[in-house]
Order: sequence, then C-alpha cells, then structure tokens
Amino acid sequence: MFPSPLGVPVVSEPEIRRARRAVSAVFAVHGAVAATFATRIPWIKGNLHLDAGELGIALMAPAIGSSLAMPLAGRLVHARGHRSAVRLLISLWCLALALPALAPDLPVLVVCLLVFGACAGTADVAMNAQGVEVERRHGRSIMSGLHGMWSVGGLAGSAVGVLAASLGWDARWHLAGMAVLLAGLGVLASRGLLDVRSAPDAEAPPRFALPPRSAWAIGMVGFCAVFAEGASGDWSGVYLRGTAGASAGVAAASYTAFACMMAVSRLSGDAAVRRLGPVRAVRVGGVVAALGGVLVVVSRTPVPAILGFALLGIGIAVVVPLCFAAAGHSGDNPSRAIAGVATVTYTSGLLAPATIGWVAQAASLPVSFALVTILTLGLVFGAPVLAPVVARSGPGGDGGGGGGAIEAAGAVAAPGTGQTSGTGDNIGLIG
Repeated sequence: MFPSPLGVPVVSEPEIRRARRAVSAVFAVHGAVAATFATRIPWIKGNLHLDAGELGIALMAPAIGSSLAMPLAGRLVHARGHRSAVRLLISLWCLALALPALAPDLPVLVVCLLVFGACAGTADVAMNAQGVEVERRHGRSIMSGLHGMWSVGGLAGSAVGVLAASLGWDARWHLAGMAVLLAGLGVLASRGLLDVRSAPDAEAPPRFALPPRSAWAIGMVGFCAVFAEGASGDWSGVYLRGTAGASAGVAAASYTAFACMMAVSRLSGDAAVRRLGPVRAVRVGGVVAALGGVLVVVSRTPVPAILGFALLGIGIAVVVPLCFAAAGHSGDNPSRAIAGVATVTYTSGLLAPATIGWVAQAASLPVSFALVTILTLGLVFGAPVLAPVVARSGPGGDGGGGGGAIEAAGAVAAPGTGQTSGTGDNIGLIG
C-alpha cells in the first residue's frame, strides 16, 4: 500500500464513506457540547449570583480562550496525525463541559471558561481539517453538511438540556454526565477517521503565529458571515420585542427561525454548492442575506422581521463551511491555514454583539442591522477568494461552474486511489 502525496494510505470507497460518517458524528458531538453548556448558563448565573455584567465578562472567556489556542491545533495535528489529534481534542472538549458548573466564584469561572474555549477551538480546527481531507477524497462537497450535523448535534444537546433544566436537575451532575457520555461517543466516532499524517520532512508549524497570508482574505469573508450570525443570534429577540412590538414568546421564535433555517440550509447546502460552485453559492447567499437584512431594518411588525432573520440564516449558512474548505486547500499546511481562518472568522463573534449594542445605543437597532446588511454584501464581493487559482483561470472565469466542491477543494483525490488528478503541484479538476 503506497502513501498518497498527502501522507494518507490508499483508501477504498467504503473507507471514504466510513470516514464521512465518522467526521459527521464528531461534528454532531462538538455541537452537542456547545448547546448543552448554553442551556445551563442560567443555572450557573443563579448559582454564583452573577449580575448581567459579570456574566457578560465570563462569557467572553470562551471566545478568548478559543482564539488564543487555535494556532496550537495545527502543531498538534502535525505531530500526532489527524485521527489521533481529533480523538484527543474532542475528548478534552467534551470533558471540559463539566468544569463551568463546578466553579465556586466568578474568577474561577472565567478560568474554567478559558479552558473550555481553548478545548473548543482546537477541536474545531482539527475536525475541520479532517473534514477537508475527507471532502478531498470524496470528490464532492460535504463541508456544509458537516456543519449542518453540528447544528443537529446542537439541537439534540439543547433538547436534553431543556429537559434537565425543566426537571430541576443540578447542572453539576447534568454537565458531568453529558461530558462522559459525549466523550465516549467522540472517541467511538474518531475510530473511523482517516489517519492523515504529515510528510516526515514537513516543517512543523510554529506554536504561536499570526494567521498565514492566505488565511486573511478567506477569513474576512467568514468574518462577514459570523458577524451577521452573532448579531442575529444575540439580538433578534431584542429586536422583535423592542422594535417590532412582538410578545416575549414570538420574540423567542425569531431565533428559532434563524437557527432552523441555518441548520436546514447547511444540511442541503452541499447540493447547492455542487450545482452553483462555491463562488456563486456564496454570492447568491450574500444577496439572500442582504435582502433579509433589509427586511429586518424596515420591519416594524413581527412577521416580516422573523422572515428577515430567517433569510439571514439561509443566506450565510454555507459561508463558513466553504471558508474552511478553501483554507484547507490554500497552502502546504491545511491545519495551520484552517486555524488562521478560524481565528480571523471567530474574532467576529467577539465583536458582533458588543458592536450591535454600541451602535444601537448611539442610534437605534435598525441602524445596527443596516451595518449587518452592509457586511452581508461583503459576501457578494469577497466570494472569489473561495475559488482556487486554477479554477479561476479555467473555463467559467469565477470558478462558479458545475465543479462545485471540487473547485473549492483545488485538489481532489480520485475515489479509491488516494491520488490527486491533474498536473503541476497536484492541483487539478475532476468532472
């Protein structure tokens, strides 16, 4: 059995399908951990007697920990290989779920959440790197579906969390039990992953470094999408309640509409990417998201505002998965490029909620969402960076033709061979 240029032994079609199921399960486990924690935030707030400001400070810690730790993931993936790194990091992420509920005070909670976020970010990078490699060998777009499975896992985790909260379960026992259960599922799922390893003479990525140059343009496209996601997720209910005059129940439904549309769109997004190609898919999504943003800005009644948030969810759904796919094929070190794109992209999650609040305080919430709408138009103009050079130079110009995920991948392994097709630098198109 001869290794491929990417350090992976020749794999058969059944092994590729098994790897796809395995990485889908890992994404679902990751989403379930995030949602489980979110459902018990009220318990943690009440148990530690935190006010809104103190809770806000604490909830910044996961994003900070994630951003700081993401560069380490590339080095770990290089040293241990994809399968081992994903198995270790998804286990740590699951087990870290137990920490926040055990904190006795705010300072310890912040430390626990920094660790929690660091585990989340490194696991995120490793599993996305594996997803890119599976997509490469599968020969068709799967990244949107993988992120859809993250949403499915999140819905499952939140359902259990809502039940636990409604029954009055102590969050310390609930989170500890879910941590062990999800860690077990993550380890089992990891057994089916591709055992991708770096070439023996490949240079290890630095422990800490700024994102590589190739990551910045791709990351800024993701930045626009995540900004819209963060703004909609945190402020849709407030907008419905204060600006559109909705009841509390209807206001809560606005986030449900947004989240469900994102999940459904991601699960079905690979078909759109295969049909339109990554560039056109993101451009169409940007137009849909911008229309949704305009609808939100002009709405003063609940129904059109909810429809606007739903359109925002549909429009941005495939952007982040395609950013990770493009990053994974943008250079010689996929995991480092993915870590760089993730760092740039997720910084938006730190900035969006506060920025919306500042603009709303200075002007109004509709003005805040006018800013969101402008950023979604950035998807339309920034989409070409998601197509590789070879795709842009061939027929179709913008890489938006029927090659779909194969164009996004740049180099795709022919099923059953583990080898890339095309010429020069192992970059080519299939189909």
